[in-house]
Amino acid sequence: MTSRMLYRTAAVLILLLDAGHSVGFPWSDPKWGVDTTAMTSTHFQILGFSRTYWDFYRGFGLIESVFLLLAAILAWQLGGLPPQASGLLRLTAWALAACFLAITVLSWALFFTIPIVFSALITICLMSAAWLSTRAA
Repeated sequence: MTSRMLYRTAAVLILLLDAGHSVGFPWSDPKWGVDTTAMTSTHFQILGFSRTYWDFYRGFGLIESVFLLLAAILAWQLGGLPPQASGLLRLTAWALAACFLAITVLSWALFFTIPIVFSALITICLMSAAWLSTRAA
């Protein structure tokens, strides 16, 4: 497999993970029996704004969706680089791979099968692509 194919595969997997994450909004199903009343009803003041824990929960979830979209675009762009340019973005490529390694560890510790599998596959693709790009440069 080429680094281009691995980056493009990672980009598609990241986009699918992002879509799955975003479709799950607001990430809490009443059928689960989770009582979110305290999260939605308890207001607190922070730097002049009245917020709830539910606001933070939704906000960070939506921020995650935006950053996953950025990661997909970045992986796609890395896959389109000519071999001689990949050396210039070596740090970026390895940083993206390390980021998804951390996401895999966090998914293992805190989430469930789907994000664990997706983040692990993405990490494998990104690390392999970065390694191949480093060798080619």
